[in-house]
Amino acid sequence: MTVESATPAATLKEEYQLAQQLIELLKQEQAHLIKADIEGLMAVTGEKARAASHMSELTNRRYRNLANAGFAPKEGGMREWLESAASHGDAANSWQELLKLARSAKSLNNTNGLLITKHMARNQKALNVLQGGRSNSFYGPNGQSTATIRSRGLVVG
Repeated sequence: MTVESATPAATLKEEYQLAQQLIELLKQEQAHLIKADIEGLMAVTGEKARAASHMSELTNRRYRNLANAGFAPKEGGMREWLESAASHGDAANSWQELLKLARSAKSLNNTNGLLITKHMARNQKALNVLQGGRSNSFYGPNGQSTATIRSRGLVVG
């Protein structure tokens, strides 16, 4: 391993490319969620998991490189490392671009989470109807749920 590859900036280019790939996968996931395309969603989910796992490996490598350079193995340590010498100018720009992509990915992931929650709520309502029960979302004048709880008696003997 060369000294160059052991710097905290060594993984930034690969992390940036992977973040772009992850954003594209999140956009595909969102399209599949909107269309309720389960097969497409399953394919993208596997790719997304692999990309996220690889991204985690690169982040851990950057943290190890930060620790080896005497900085805290976290985002604050990266900022401190970048501020420690003017020669890290290109790395500083790469880091800022990576942070922008991370914010975009987080926003897309949050939106996808909301879409998933919406699908789950709709599916739960459908299950309630199929099971013959009432939805717990209806309340009577006394504020109590109008849903009835069904129980089966136990016959012994």
